[in-house]
Amino acid sequence: MNNRLLIRISYDGTAYSGWQYQPDRPTVQGTLTEAFSECLGRRCLVTGCSRTDTGVHALGFCATVETCDGSPLGIPVGKVHRAMAPYLPKDIEITGEAPAEEDFHPRYSAVSKRYIYRIHDSVTRDPLMNNRVWELGWRIPEETLCRLAEAASAVTGKHDFRSFMASGSKIEDPVRTVTECSVERRGDLVELRISADGFLYNMVRIITGTLADMAGGTLDPGDMERIIGARDRYAAGRTAPACGLYLAEVRYPGDIEWLSN
Repeated sequence: MNNRLLIRISYDGTAYSGWQYQPDRPTVQGTLTEAFSECLGRRCLVTGCSRTDTGVHALGFCATVETCDGSPLGIPVGKVHRAMAPYLPKDIEITGEAPAEEDFHPRYSAVSKRYIYRIHDSVTRDPLMNNRVWELGWRIPEETLCRLAEAASAVTGKHDFRSFMASGSKIEDPVRTVTECSVERRGDLVELRISADGFLYNMVRIITGTLADMAGGTLDPGDMERIIGARDRYAAGRTAPACGLYLAEVRYPGDIEWLSN
């Protein structure tokens, strides 16, 4: 019987104060810890791949689960999602599970992450998308979208991303390698898709806010390289709201065989 489990989960982050446990607020980590502990009848440790903020969602968040006393979990891998179903709220779902080796860490073993940011650029709100998109309130012209796509492509590569790091962050090395950064329309949604070997605090939301300011005319889409080169938060645009952000995928070395039956 396996002692450590890797799970992939999706969740609606609206009701949670982010991923990380807080004693006086509902969090995704806290909710999962309590649910697993109740299901297995022993105190459990749940470790996540990232620290998503309040209101941020996930499509492919990864975490490890193990008992605090090191004993086997007691449920075969592939059947954990069924056993956990009665204990989880409707806004959290286990979508995959796999054995985790002792030296595996869901955060430090990751080689890349992919985020999606969704903007609803319509003059009317969609109540069915409430808290799941950024309601822009106006339509981005198609010719402007083409310029935004060019600006987004300038983000790819290895750069010092200090311009897209939240003020007050204490990260010493702001260099990251972005392998994908694209903007495209999907009906009434404009989606930013970005993949990198790591992300700074609020990096995706600031990139998105900068692109929105470019769409609105307060910044020029041709200035993206200059903004990156400035290495100054004040050179970039606003920080987009958390509600449109989704952690879409976490990649690890090799192929993980996700089991569920």
